[in-house]
Amino acid sequence: QVQLVESGGGLVQAGDSLRLSCEASGRTLTSYAVGWFRQAAGKAREFVASTSWSGAHTSYADSVKGRFTVSRDNGETTVSLQMNNLKAEDTAVYYCAADLMGPDSRQPTPYTDWGQGTQVTVSS
Repeated sequence: QVQLVESGGGLVQAGDSLRLSCEASGRTLTSYAVGWFRQAAGKAREFVASTSWSGAHTSYADSVKGRFTVSRDNGETTVSLQMNNLKAEDTAVYYCAADLMGPDSRQPTPYTDWGQGTQVTVSS
């Protein structure tokens, strides 16, 4: 089990950028597939982006493709989500999740460890 902590959320205007970070407490994220999900008020949690445990494969929701980029830092302690050209519809609580040696799934169920989330609010 790995404890995850998200950071980097905030209030921005449409068109601005934010960089979210997902850090594993006390260990690296080497060998963990990491997914980013978000949940807007009154809506179901939805897939945003993911990276395979090797980092060789990434996947994005159509709604964020071309605007968001998921990456691992060189030390494998953090997985980041760079969000550019933010839109009001990106407003949500963003969660990162990890799955040891798992596939970079677009579904939440394979992920065994979740962070508490960070709020992103985009004003139009």
